[in-house]
Amino acid sequence: MQQQWNMRTFMKGAAMLAAAGIIVKILSAVYRVPFQNLVGDKGFYIYQQVYPFIAIIMVWTSSGFAVAISKMMADRDRTEAGQVMRIAFFYVAFVSGLAFLVLFAGADLITGWMGDRALAPLLRTGSLVILLMPLLTVIKGAFQSQGRMGPVAGAQIAEQAVRVLVILAGTWIVVSAGASLYTAGRAAMWGTVTGELAGVVLLLLLYRKWADRPEPGIRASVPVWPAVRELTAVSLAASLSSLILLFFQLIDSFTMFNLMTSSGFAREAAMEAKGVYDRGQPLVQMGILIASTLSLTIVPLVAAHSAKTTGRTAEPFVQLAWRIAFLFGWAASLGLILVMPYVNEMLFETRAGSAALMMFCAQIFWLSLILPITAVLQGLGRVKIPALLLFAGLALKAAANAVLVPRMGIMGAAVAGNIGFAAATLGLVIYFRQVWPVRLADGRFYRVIAAASVLMAGVLIPWMVLSDGWIFDGLPSRAAAALTGLTSVAAGAPLFLAVIAKSRILSEKEWYLLPGGRHLAALQLYLNQDRKRK
Repeated sequence: MQQQWNMRTFMKGAAMLAAAGIIVKILSAVYRVPFQNLVGDKGFYIYQQVYPFIAIIMVWTSSGFAVAISKMMADRDRTEAGQVMRIAFFYVAFVSGLAFLVLFAGADLITGWMGDRALAPLLRTGSLVILLMPLLTVIKGAFQSQGRMGPVAGAQIAEQAVRVLVILAGTWIVVSAGASLYTAGRAAMWGTVTGELAGVVLLLLLYRKWADRPEPGIRASVPVWPAVRELTAVSLAASLSSLILLFFQLIDSFTMFNLMTSSGFAREAAMEAKGVYDRGQPLVQMGILIASTLSLTIVPLVAAHSAKTTGRTAEPFVQLAWRIAFLFGWAASLGLILVMPYVNEMLFETRAGSAALMMFCAQIFWLSLILPITAVLQGLGRVKIPALLLFAGLALKAAANAVLVPRMGIMGAAVAGNIGFAAATLGLVIYFRQVWPVRLADGRFYRVIAAASVLMAGVLIPWMVLSDGWIFDGLPSRAAAALTGLTSVAAGAPLFLAVIAKSRILSEKEWYLLPGGRHLAALQLYLNQDRKRK
């Protein structure tokens, strides 16, 4: 609210939110592993069928609207900011109330479209969390408008920690009592509600102690409808790249089970197959962690420098964002594909569906490019065309599902996901080059990554064959898979990074701009000592 932010304050706040975001995403991905171990593939199918409905509303309101509110409040004085807060609260309350009514009252109809009406109680339970969104969203936006990221980051971590604890504890109690898997899924939905409630309570307590908080009851001359339009546009732009993965999951929720049962799968077999397919969700979440963090750390630098005509422009940051996203997105995707059979058994007890999961994890690469590109375009004020391209990819995913799932099962859904994401990525890159005709990376960058990939695969494949078939042969199957997978990761990741560091396709200064990058900068300096001496 007319607060003078310098770059250090801005980046400190962005780094704090990025750190909180990393912790939240890790918790969000990791809890799914013990949860699947408790309920099995059918129980995982039950939870994942309903989760996207709730998550889409949560991300749009608590993330997208919070950003929009903070932006609008930061541009106004204290009195006008209070009125913005008031308008935002009632608008988010309207959106949330409408979403709640649709999901709660229409649960039987929606789950009927999905082919499994037994999911209706889960959808009704999960929809309760939407009622907490108005209060959570406006308080987060108010804190962010003055650069007070600490309370927001703390609330995010607290709500996710409580959610994970309640989900796992509640599921264990229900499963131990011999209740149905649908009851276990409903207990997991109560965990989401409880976690968000914990976040709201914490933010309310901190808000009441805030001496300079805005007063939403004060009237000011802020036009309502222009404010609503701006809130809608900015919130959708801010959350679009995060929502796209959830919309892809929603397409799978509506189509996969129906398509498999109509093409000859027994209902139980289709449920378990969809549960196996959903094993890929936490792996993709972990794989895109660096790209998500990149969007929160590098992209603000792009936005801050994009208007400059003299001095340091945004171009180096755009190039760095692309190279980091490409490098780590490719490495995470390729690494998981190589070790998938062993990681699958290590985490989820069996190697079922490993081929489909390998294809599923290829999506990490496309998403790692989509996230920073859309964020940079958003910083440049380009929102409509990226949104259309992403939804074109979504439509392509739905069409490909209809064609491929009846013929290929879960492999067809994984291929369809890659088709949709690849098309969206290609469209975004072409559009970005038209908006900003900058060379993102030179040919040597791609050649080095290709060489590092070949070397990593050339070392890991013989090791995995040898260790799985001979070295760890006498151990229990899951323990042998864990040792094979972990030793492969321990060998492959350092080898890949060593090639990258030795080639210096990223400078030491560029590494330092990334969270934890100083360690890679130090490795790069060490590996290139001889070159410097010469």
